[in-house]
Amino acid sequence: MPLFSFTRGNVSRDSRAVRLAYLFSRYPIVSQTFCDTEILALERLGVELELYSIYPPPTSFRHGHASRIKAEIHYAPPQPILKIMEQQARRTGRWPERFVAEHERRFGKEYKAALRARNALYFADLFTRRGITHFHVHFANRAAQTALFIKELSGIGFSVTAHGQDFMSDLGSDDLLREICREAAFVANETEFSRGLIARLCPDAGDKLIRVFNGMDLENFPPPVFGPAREVPRIVSVGRLIEFKGFHHLVAACAELRKRQLPFDCEIVGEGPWRKQLEEAITAAGLEESVRLAGSLPQEEVFRKLRECDVFALPCIVDRKETSDVFPTVILEAMASGRAIVSTWLAGVPEQIVDGKSGLLVKPGDERGLADALAKLVQSPALRTQFGTAARERLETEFAIDRTVLPLHEHFTKQVKPSPRPAPPRAGFACLLQDWPTGERNEAELRQLREVNAALRVYTFHASHLVAADSALATLPHLRFLPDGMVIEGDWQQERELARQMEVWRQNFGQKLSSEFFLQQARYALFLRRWIQRDGVRHVHAMTSRELLCGWMVQQLCGVTLSATLEDKSPHLAASVIAQIAVDCAGLRIANDELHDKLAAQFRGGNKFLLRHKHGRAIEAEWLARLQHWGAAS
Repeated sequence: MPLFSFTRGNVSRDSRAVRLAYLFSRYPIVSQTFCDTEILALERLGVELELYSIYPPPTSFRHGHASRIKAEIHYAPPQPILKIMEQQARRTGRWPERFVAEHERRFGKEYKAALRARNALYFADLFTRRGITHFHVHFANRAAQTALFIKELSGIGFSVTAHGQDFMSDLGSDDLLREICREAAFVANETEFSRGLIARLCPDAGDKLIRVFNGMDLENFPPPVFGPAREVPRIVSVGRLIEFKGFHHLVAACAELRKRQLPFDCEIVGEGPWRKQLEEAITAAGLEESVRLAGSLPQEEVFRKLRECDVFALPCIVDRKETSDVFPTVILEAMASGRAIVSTWLAGVPEQIVDGKSGLLVKPGDERGLADALAKLVQSPALRTQFGTAARERLETEFAIDRTVLPLHEHFTKQVKPSPRPAPPRAGFACLLQDWPTGERNEAELRQLREVNAALRVYTFHASHLVAADSALATLPHLRFLPDGMVIEGDWQQERELARQMEVWRQNFGQKLSSEFFLQQARYALFLRRWIQRDGVRHVHAMTSRELLCGWMVQQLCGVTLSATLEDKSPHLAASVIAQIAVDCAGLRIANDELHDKLAAQFRGGNKFLLRHKHGRAIEAEWLARLQHWGAAS
């Protein structure tokens, strides 16, 4: 029996449900929990989502709620592979030459039109194969520019959520913003503030603009409890350590509180490039005992800190690049936690906090005003409770996700054409391959395997920098590249219980097996278990000894059968390790005579199959027949 049964992304779903894709530039991002909250809310409403990410996430950190998302995440293959696809598209006339040239002329080389087109080519084909008729993009930035190319290549429509910093700063072109708004089916805006900005910049898109507040899932926030007042009130702030969060002003305000001899304790949760500057400011003010930088924390731990604090402060400002927060999600989280809040009169913040009723707002950068507001709350437990209660009530009526997501769901229902789900794949048997392009022997064998299995999957660990021969390109549609190491490590960290069970397996192989190699292959196997079930794989074949250990772990996780082709000399696994794994193999094809003879006894009798293989020769007919049999067996 398999150790682990994977169901995420393969649940039974209503054929009448709205079905669409979400496209991100990078996913997941630790600070973008509002996207995950929205995805979970849409899934509760019956929307069938598929998630697509152009690039891998910058870190392996995952919040606990990520495991609740049903949607499968698809990552683009490595850029060397996308460049091969671009070359093929140019040869066949599918490359959007004119569209690329037009974007280069209008926006300049720095907008990387060819790169956007290359990424779009992959997703346009994938969306078409998967029957996606509409996709949604969070952030009006480079992912939205890629959406233009996807629509140009495939005709598939899209919509976009504009936030603030994305179109105000990151995009860098009002003309490109106007094109995005013109081509989008609708444009969601997270605040009235941002909707007003886009309405002025893109007057022709006025009827497409809707407001969709970021919402909070109240299941994550039990009703607040107001206990006895602390002797030393606790101030908490949360965000990336960057200039426009205004944490340096918070440190200065804390220094003023100290001068006024008011008791307090302040903790700033988050990580970022301003850490050193903030540490120096804290030291210079002599606040080491009162102000702490806690670093990044899991979402659940952040929520706990919000519940346990007395005052939440976020003194956001406009930075030197003219960027700022627009609608800080963490303010909503503090409201849901029933905390009194101090922030600034900036962008959409006044749409969250009612000054004097659910919190206090001060002028951005006004350190004395910030200190006055904090002092007022530090000294008054009753006022903290009053503001915290009002903040929670406002959150429940205005910003609960089940309410805020409804306009988005309504527009999806109107825009998205019904589409049948693609038939579940039935790959039968799949191959594990360390690198592609690969050597001529492996390519020749892959050609034979394609001939007997049109649905063949070749799970490939790395895209090498070798130039692919034209004869190898026919294999490309069968390849599935494992994503970037940050994605794989994120899965490993999130599945700690299962990962620990796998680490125990290492003890069974003794000192002949490198722990580093084992842990690398274990991570691959843990990730691959999803694809194995999704693709209907019943049998896994390791192309060489290098993939054998990963194949064995996949077998242990998923209950598939396993075979391998073993070269004359195995530089990756000792003979004793191969012999241990061989016990669990359905078949081995061995070029080394000594190893073949050593294993012959344990393969004698039963259903196991052992074949003596001559290196460099084509795959034997009886071996091909066995692979087909193993792949078809129930």
